[in-house]
Amino acid sequence: MKLLKLPVHPREKTGRGPARSLRASAQIPAVIYGKSGVRHLTLREPDFRLLMRAVAGTSALVEISDEKGVATLSLLQEVQRDARTDRFVHVDLREVSANEPMRAAIPVRIFGESVGVKLEGGVVEISRHDLYVKCLPKDMPDIIMVDVTELHAGKSMHVRDLKPIPGVTYAEDADEVVLACVVPKVEEEPVAADAVPAEGEAAVAGAEGAAPAEGDAAAKPGDAKAAPGAKGAAPAAGAKGAAPAAGAKGAPAAAGAKGVAPAAGAKGAAPAAKPAKK
Repeated sequence: MKLLKLPVHPREKTGRGPARSLRASAQIPAVIYGKSGVRHLTLREPDFRLLMRAVAGTSALVEISDEKGVATLSLLQEVQRDARTDRFVHVDLREVSANEPMRAAIPVRIFGESVGVKLEGGVVEISRHDLYVKCLPKDMPDIIMVDVTELHAGKSMHVRDLKPIPGVTYAEDADEVVLACVVPKVEEEPVAADAVPAEGEAAVAGAEGAAPAEGDAAAKPGDAKAAPGAKGAAPAAGAKGAAPAAGAKGAPAAAGAKGVAPAAGAKGAAPAAKPAKK
């Protein structure tokens, strides 16, 4: 149990106006309530800042004492801060009795390296950062320590799994989940729609640039190897209108063939006729 002391002063005037005046003079308006009733108090801001540094995220009993030396045991119930300046605005205290069980919220802290994190790719997630307990003020723990060394991935720890604390009873459901070791889900990146060709598109894409089928495309002008039957191609031998093959009946003889008159000017050819005299 951590016991801290804080000097206080009684506050007679209440309301927004007096509260602003107190804050302007480095004081904090406060209130304590319990069996003795409700008392309005004033705290010095420097004293309260030192107290908060000593608390440092743990639970602590605060013994307040006034100018008359009257001491009262209490718990910090709520501390309000200004969102813009982060200065303390108001403090609520709850009176407790040293001889009566009380209910208090105790911070949860973990220690150890989980086997689920170390070997199984898990991550420890804390569901409850504080837990309520019932105990006498003298038995109140500063924090609740939870060992996660044996925690495997996909497993969780409940209130019933926590180590017992002497003189302390957990004021929570035994099945309440305190923390768990979870395995993060890996989301697959979606494949772009245009990256995968639709059915039938692959065949069209593959056909582009392919050689045309025989007889489909027209032969280019001057192409010596025009496809048979192509527009503009020489007719096949024997086809209607085609020139007869060399040596065929009725076909003109090739130059120099036997029995064929030599061309004009060739050796052995008959001289050309002389022009007639006038």
